[in-house]
Amino acid sequence: MNLILFVAILTSFFCTLLAMPFWIRKAKEYGLEGIDKHKTSSKKIAEAGGMMVVFGFVLGVLIYIGIKTFYLGGKGIFENIFAILCVILLASLVGIMDDFFGWKKGLSRRSRIILITFAAIPLMVINAGESTMMGIEFGILYPLLLIPIGILGATTTFNFLAGYNGLEAGQGIIILSALSIVTYITGNSWLSVIGGCMVASLLAFYIFNKYPAKVFPGDVLTYSVGALIACMAILGNIEKIAIFFFIPYLMEVGLKLRGRLKKQSFAKVNNEGYLEINPKEIYGLGHLAIYLLKKIKPNKKVREKEVVWLIHGFQIVIIVLGFLLFIK
Repeated sequence: MNLILFVAILTSFFCTLLAMPFWIRKAKEYGLEGIDKHKTSSKKIAEAGGMMVVFGFVLGVLIYIGIKTFYLGGKGIFENIFAILCVILLASLVGIMDDFFGWKKGLSRRSRIILITFAAIPLMVINAGESTMMGIEFGILYPLLLIPIGILGATTTFNFLAGYNGLEAGQGIIILSALSIVTYITGNSWLSVIGGCMVASLLAFYIFNKYPAKVFPGDVLTYSVGALIACMAILGNIEKIAIFFFIPYLMEVGLKLRGRLKKQSFAKVNNEGYLEINPKEIYGLGHLAIYLLKKIKPNKKVREKEVVWLIHGFQIVIIVLGFLLFIK
C-alpha cells in the first residue's frame, strides 16, 4: 500500500481521539450516562461513545476516497466503499436508537432484527462478493439470503460479548486487524485500509474505554464493528476464516442460549471490588473467564481487567490457528 494511504488511517485515529473528550463532556451534560456494573462505586459514566468511533471511521474512509480520486487515481472500488459506509451508518443508527432508549428497554428483539436486516441492503443491491462458497454456487440466493444473514449474524453476535471495560473495543481491534492482514494477503488491500481506519478509531476510543473506563461504547459501536466484520468477509471473499475468527462469539451465543437469551453476563462485585459468579450460572464468556481465573489464581480474586485480558488472549489464539489453517 502507498504510504500516503496511512493519512486516512491517522485521520480516523486523531479525529476520534480529539472528539472523545467533547463527547464525554456533552453526554454527561445531557444525562446520557450509565453506572459501571463492575465497580463498587455508583459513579456514572458517559455512554454511546461509539458515535465518535463511527465519525472518525467515516471521515478516514472519505479521506481515503479523496486520495484515491485526486492522487492515486482509479474509481473501480468506490461503489463497494460507499456500500460499506451505508451499511455501517445504517447499523450505527440502529445502535443509536438502542442506546438512547436504554439498555434495559432498548429496541425489541424483532425490531432489532428487522432494522439490522435493512442495513444489509447496500451490499445486496450491488450484488457484493462472490456467490460461490465452499464449491457451491448459490446464485441469486447469495445477495438475497446469505448477505442479510451474514450482516445480521455478525452484527448481533458481536453485540453479545460485552459489558466489561475495554472488551468490545479490544475485540474489535484484534479481529479487524486480523481481517485487514488477511485481505492484504489475498489481494484486497483497499479493504485493509478500510479495516485500518476502524482499527485506528477503536485504538483512540480504547484510551478512554480501557479499565477504568471513562466512556462506554454503546450498541452504536458493537453494531458498527460487527457490520464491518461482515462487510470485509463478504467483499474480500474470506467468509470461512472470518467465521473461524468468530468462534468466541459462537461460544458466547451458546452460553447465552443457556439463559434463553434473557440472562445478563454481568458479574457480581464484592466489597473489595473483585468479581464473583455462581458457578452454576455461566451465561457468557465473561462468566466463564471468571470461573477459570478463580480456578487458576491461588487467592481466587478476579479483577475486571483480567477477565478482558483472558478473553482477548483466547481470541488471539483463535486468530493464530485461523492463519495456520486457512492462509497458505
